[in-house]
Parts: sequence; structure tokens; C-alpha cells
Amino acid sequence: MTTTLLRPYADDFARALDAARPERVGRVTRVVGLTIEIAGLDCVSGDLVTIGDANPVDAEVVATSTTGVHVMPLGRTDGIGTGTPARSKGTRALVPTGAGLFGRVVDGLGRPIDGKGPLVSDGGVPLANESPSAMQRARITDALQTGVRVLDTLTTVGRGQRLGLFAGSGVGKSSLLSMIARGTDAEVSVIALVGERGREVREFLEDDLGPAGLARSIVVVSTSDEPALMRLRAAFLATRIAESFRDEGKDVVLMMDSLTRVAMAQREIGLSVGEPPATRGYPPSTFSILAQLLERAGTADRGSVTGLYTVLVDGDDHNEPIADAARSILDGHVVLDRKLAIIGHFPSVDALASVSRVASKVNSAEREELAMQLRKVMAARARAQDLIDVGAYQSGTNPLVDAAVAYEDDINAFLRQRMDDHTEAEHAWSQLAQLDRLLGGA
Repeated sequence: MTTTLLRPYADDFARALDAARPERVGRVTRVVGLTIEIAGLDCVSGDLVTIGDANPVDAEVVATSTTGVHVMPLGRTDGIGTGTPARSKGTRALVPTGAGLFGRVVDGLGRPIDGKGPLVSDGGVPLANESPSAMQRARITDALQTGVRVLDTLTTVGRGQRLGLFAGSGVGKSSLLSMIARGTDAEVSVIALVGERGREVREFLEDDLGPAGLARSIVVVSTSDEPALMRLRAAFLATRIAESFRDEGKDVVLMMDSLTRVAMAQREIGLSVGEPPATRGYPPSTFSILAQLLERAGTADRGSVTGLYTVLVDGDDHNEPIADAARSILDGHVVLDRKLAIIGHFPSVDALASVSRVASKVNSAEREELAMQLRKVMAARARAQDLIDVGAYQSGTNPLVDAAVAYEDDINAFLRQRMDDHTEAEHAWSQLAQLDRLLGGA
């Protein structure tokens, strides 16, 4: 009888007990570099913590020890010192999802920064997520249209493939991404700008991406002046948003600029919490993080996330550690050549140095032959280029070189493309077939 009478008040009792429970408050014991050490909190890696009372700063636990937890702030640390109170939020980060995100620009915490008001979200999903099981991944059998002729034909991208765009600074990586964002036939585009200069963000959104591209995209931005943890979270936030749409059975293209800056952010975090530096100062966790991030893209039992990651090669060295590690994980690589960019050849894709490991699985034998024929002609020209430059090449020595020289303008016209030029994949293959007929009849 008594239990029956008290049942309507059970929720009130529970709330009263929560309110009466003592609050556990920790204290900052040390602030060194990028990390803050807190004693007195019972937290695990990944938990969120609030530091300070007047102007609280959110932070995330990145390491634990017997003396306390090590956190990295998600904002400025002005005013934080020894003895500053800290409280555990008791939660982990949630990621907004849903169609209300289209056309919006958010930061590494999923907060809108475009001045368009609050997000209209279907709810939140945990930031952490497991990669699809190897045995549950659907095989890649269909091509993804990018709207860029050189990619759709000579380096065909498959739905669910993970492709790296390798280049030095200033050779057109962002411009190529914007062309793909406008020209792809994927249902959803998620774009992560990690470590970008603040000046370039609006230029990319307004000039490169444009209103049409932005309307079908979700953009995550973390500029170079933000804490390393924010830059790292931006990469995982964009990946989680892409995964949420894949879980609905949609085909998503995830574009991240750049993977190198993600690695640099993890290097700052790892070194700050005491990891030993390894290859070129990168701690071991950097290469582990890269694998975890890249493996989350791809196919699942339904839907797909096609990952396009720019890799900023240090000093145009394509064998530097991050480029080498990324190439070993990715399903192909596109090389952007500074020499082509200098002469105004855009997109500055070096077709001979670029490889898609799934092209033979998504293209017919006839289309593979079309792509191979143009590659043969271009390769023959590359081998004879020194002789041509000094005037020592004799016409008639090699039919492939003769064809390359005779139809140089036609080859370049096919490989070059204006940023506002969107070519359907079927039309690109038709143009390549016409070009091959010219080369074969030379």
C-alpha cells in the first residue's frame, strides 16, 4: 500500500537525491604546454571536464595517471592556474546528425559558426564509433562520379574507396576538392577543413564551393589557431557525421583537407602528454590515429563513405612519414604536380603517377583499355621528353611519341578543366574514346 502511494513521487525523489548528492570537485595541479593536470576527479579517457567557475573552459581527458587526469582544453586557457576548480561533466561528446545540417558550417564541437542560428538536428550520436567489420563491408563495384574528367577516366574513384590527394602547398588541392563537391553524384558531401588559415575559409565557401555546392554539403571547420584537440576532433566529427548518413543507407563523400594537419595535431597532443618522439618527431600514436580515422570510411553492410583526403607533402617529398603511412592505408593516390600548376595546367593532376586500386573493379574492360591507351601515349612522351627538348628526337622513331606530339593540344584539352566546368562521367568517357581514335590514327 505504501509503495503504491509513493510511486507517483518516485521521479521527484530521484531528482532530490541527485540534488543532495555531494558534488565532486577536482583541482588543477599543473599547467604545462598544452596539457592541464587535475587531481581529485574520477574520469576516464574521452570524458569531458569543465575547468573554472567564472569563465568555464571545456576540456577532454587525454591521459590518466596515479596522480590525476591529464586534459587538453577545447578553448583558451586564460585565467587557469594551480588550484582552479574542475568538474566532470559525466558525459562524452555527442555529434549532431540529420538533414538539418545541410548547408551549415560547424566547428570541431558541432556548434554552428555560420550565423544562421541553431542547428536543426535529429539528435546526437556518440563521437566514438567502431569501424565496420572487415567481413561486413560490401565490395566496391560501382564508380563514383566526381565531375573531373581526369579522375573519372584515368583514376576512377569507386563508391566507398579511400583516396589520397598528395601535393605540396599551393598546387590546387582545395580547388580540386571544391570541383568534386559540386560535381559528385553522391547524395551527401561532408567537408572537413582542418588547420586551414582563417582567411581562406570564407574564400573556399563562397568562391570555390559556392552556394550550390554548400547547399548539398556539411562543412566542419577548425582553423590553424585553434587548440590541437579541436583540430583533431574536427576530423573525427566530420567522419562521424558521414557515418551517420551511411547508416541510413546513403552514399556519402567525405573530403578532408588536410590529413597531414590532423597528424600534426596528434603529434602536439602525444608529445604534450609524454609520448616519445619517433619518426621525424611524430609519436607512435600518430600513425595509430591515422589508421583509426581512415578505416572508418569505406563501405558497410549498406551505404558507403567515399573518403578523399588531401596529404600535404613536406617539401614536395612524397616519401615523408605521413605521406608514406597514408599511402599504405588508402586505396589509391592522386598526385598533384607543382610543375603543372606553374604552367597553369589545372587540375594539376599527374595522371601517370596517380593510381586507383579499385579502377579495374568498377570499370569495364573496354573502358580500362581506353584509359590504358592514353596512359601509354603519355608515358612514351614522358620517356622521350629530354630528346624532344633538345631537338634530338626524330619523327617516326616511335608511333606513340609521334601521336603525343601531334595531338598534344587535344590531350591537354582533355586533361585540363575549368573549376566551373562539370563533366558528366559518361560524357568524359565519350571524349576519351574520341581522343583515343585520334591517337590511334596518327
